[in-house]
Amino acid sequence: MDNSLNTFLFYANFMPMSQPDSNRLIYIPLLTFVLLFFSFPPAVKSENPSLSSSPSPAWQELEPGLELAEFAAPQKSESGDSIIRVLRIDLKFFQLRLLNASASPEKKSRSAREWAERYRLVAAINASMYQEDFLRSVSLMKTRGHVNNSYFSKDKTILVFDPETDALPPVKLIDLDCDDFSFWRNQYQTLVQSIRMISCSGQNVWKESPRKWSTTAVGLDRKSRVLFIHVRSPYSTHDLINILLGLSLEIDRMMYTEGGPEAQLYFQTKNKVFEFLGSYETGLGNVENISKGWPLPNVIGVVRKK
Repeated sequence: MDNSLNTFLFYANFMPMSQPDSNRLIYIPLLTFVLLFFSFPPAVKSENPSLSSSPSPAWQELEPGLELAEFAAPQKSESGDSIIRVLRIDLKFFQLRLLNASASPEKKSRSAREWAERYRLVAAINASMYQEDFLRSVSLMKTRGHVNNSYFSKDKTILVFDPETDALPPVKLIDLDCDDFSFWRNQYQTLVQSIRMISCSGQNVWKESPRKWSTTAVGLDRKSRVLFIHVRSPYSTHDLINILLGLSLEIDRMMYTEGGPEAQLYFQTKNKVFEFLGSYETGLGNVENISKGWPLPNVIGVVRKK
């Protein structure tokens, strides 16, 4: 005999059958409530909310091949809106372009918005972290006709685009543990090396840490669409990757491009302009203080195919 039935019989013994109908109308609903209460176990809260299921977002088509979705993160940040913004780019309609301050005579860094406005980009995001000279990337970065940094670091991911032939995929995210980079590096004119976030086997490869900050990332989904990801609310990178893996993004691979106040995503269509800025690491400043994009020496831009 289960616990709910035992409970029912226990209370039933205290209800005199000779009670008038008016009193019995009180007892019977009470017993029904008790029975139902003990019949269903309480909901169990997930110990890892970043892996809990999340409903598919409504993708907003900004124009053909360009879509925006905003996810309410199942794991809430200690500050900000806890929104994950993803710009999804179909390469049938668009192509990527790397822009470097080091390639211009004035060597001028610009915010993502300023890069986009000056070079008529549809979108712009951080290309990678940069060195103290405010020009060079921390790792390998080159494009057609210009080398920003020739240093090949231990970072495991290289974003490549601008292929030598139309027979090649327009964009690839090379994983050094799975791909022969010595072959692929000669097939593409633009290469951007950065820190791996999701491996070729779909694993979170970032160590846990208490440090939290805003983040931008670039990924590819399983349909080879490019994902520009921006999260202003501070998260540890390990936790953020788990959150992203739990969303309906079908991420294949992903690399880190920047964190903190420099993290920026800007895009525009004929009728709308979107600008998302990063903020300070927790404990280092008011996360709401940043209201203008910081200068960036290198961005990945999106342009329409002609």
